Amino acid sequence: MATTTIKEVTDYLESLAPKAYQESYDNSGLLTGDRKSLVKGVLVTLDCIEAVVDEAIQTSCNLIVAHHPILFKGLKKLTGESYVERTLIKAIRHDIAIYAIHTNLDNVYQGVNKRIGEKIGLKNMTVLAPKANTLLKLTTFIPIENKDEVLVALHQAGAGNLGDYKNCSFQVEGIGTFLPTENAKPAIGEKNRQERVNEVRVEMIFPGYLKTQIVSTLKKVHPYEEVAFYLQALENENSEVGAGMIGDLETPMELIPFLSSLKSTMNVSSIRHTASTSKKIGRVAVCGGSGSFLLKEAIQAGADIFISADFKYHEFFDADSKIVIADIGHFESEQYTKDLLSEVLREKFTTFATTFSKTITNPISYL
Repeated sequence: MATTTIKEVTDYLESLAPKAYQESYDNSGLLTGDRKSLVKGVLVTLDCIEAVVDEAIQTSCNLIVAHHPILFKGLKKLTGESYVERTLIKAIRHDIAIYAIHTNLDNVYQGVNKRIGEKIGLKNMTVLAPKANTLLKLTTFIPIENKDEVLVALHQAGAGNLGDYKNCSFQVEGIGTFLPTENAKPAIGEKNRQERVNEVRVEMIFPGYLKTQIVSTLKKVHPYEEVAFYLQALENENSEVGAGMIGDLETPMELIPFLSSLKSTMNVSSIRHTASTSKKIGRVAVCGGSGSFLLKEAIQAGADIFISADFKYHEFFDADSKIVIADIGHFESEQYTKDLLSEVLREKFTTFATTFSKTITNPISYL
């Protein structure tokens, strides 16, 4: 019996890949459907096209989770003249929700690009181009006897995580002073009397999209009626968020054997690539989908090869004998995103079936 709502599923997905991390041009999120509806089944796909909606109908799935949004630009009509309109009309007519998890899943460490790296066998993976300006710093002042309670609550709300380290904070003890006025309801001290309290100044970093949650938690658990705190925007790069991934092969390989292995691993029929450099392939940069914008970063990071898709003819010259560009195709580079989404959904939810779409949505054929 269905007991899980569409909102619960999408909220979970957004806890893994927050919508705040999608690019400005993107349109991730719930595109059709009622968040309050119960989930009967989920169909996972790379692209949501009309044939995928037909498959959802046949398999009794009322939620399609797709990597690419079917709806990128605003529509002024729904007459069925385009494949986008026909897909949306059919989904709405059959009460099927469509949810897209696109560049936000590209931009998180445990997302699309790490999965590509895992398939290739990369070790020591890090984000190729970490994003800046995604972090905030909280500074607050807590009575010493209440410090642990407040810190635990803030950590649980998501503050104080730095890469592989959790529950991080900076603390220094000092004296807090205040005078409660006649209308105050002080937790410590008395009205109209100057107070001095032994306090701890605490500083913690957290992702900016958690601002409302962090501030709400602080005010809820802090003992003071008026909580003293301030937030500071940080320009620091966020090692957990950004475009692409870079890592190392266990054993460096010559270019042609590596490309042959890549063809097999990524199930591609052909690879467009630049000429070999003098180096073996040991350090590998990847980016699912259209990744030519990251070529400079791949070179600066010391990658021997950059694996991505959608390179234009003249962009191959930009390798400039410094790196090998390997274009394996857009669909091919992201095809294992379905595995990733299916795994996280099956692990979290057991009250409905999660199904792979059998529809091959790649619009490109090779002769």
